[in-house]
Amino acid sequence: MPRKANPPHEAADGSAAEQPAPRRSTRLTAASAPDTTTGADAKSNSTKRTRVEEETDETPDANSKKAKSTGRKAKEPKEEASDGPAPSLSPVNIGDSLPSLVLKNEHDEDVDVATLTAEKGVVIFLVPKADTPGCTNQACGFRDSYPDFTSAGFDVYCLSADKPAAQNKWKMKKELPYALLSDPKRVLITALGAGEGGKTKRSHFIFEKGGRLVDKKIPVKPVDSPKLAYEFIETLSTE
Repeated sequence: MPRKANPPHEAADGSAAEQPAPRRSTRLTAASAPDTTTGADAKSNSTKRTRVEEETDETPDANSKKAKSTGRKAKEPKEEASDGPAPSLSPVNIGDSLPSLVLKNEHDEDVDVATLTAEKGVVIFLVPKADTPGCTNQACGFRDSYPDFTSAGFDVYCLSADKPAAQNKWKMKKELPYALLSDPKRVLITALGAGEGGKTKRSHFIFEKGGRLVDKKIPVKPVDSPKLAYEFIETLSTE
């Protein structure tokens, strides 16, 4: 049989009395109440900071905290220069010899430029920056006429302030058959008279076997540089 609902309590006047409100558990009330103690807040904040640091794999430092409070980007620490001041060379003019200076080639190998003319003459052409339109035009011109220079007894070198890695990438991209020399501090570039204001002037220099400078063109147009250099070398063979 279905259970009958309990009849409502009657008041003294015969009306139905209100049911008493259900009692709440004091244990549940205490558990749901937030902990407002200072120690609990500090522990919670510390836990949050730890989780953020683990997710970003970084530990905030004084600069980042300061930047966060001011809304500015933290400054990166400046790198200290590992090398000393750039060495200087005497100016190289017509009739002077190619000086001794160790530079890196495109393979990051040391090259003493004074040894380049021991067995052959040398054409050194200078470009402002690797893999740019004008410099590529000049470099490809020497690439296409490279067999003519080697047949005449001259090696070809490209000289710039670019790093060896950038030079090697450019060489592979354009299939340049000659070596590239890196002069990041523009020591030889300045001695040749092609360094001014932290830039490299497009130019070329011709050294005969033994190292004596016999011709230079500064500045020179990209398309004219290979042609003028070879025309001068042809005049040497007729002397």
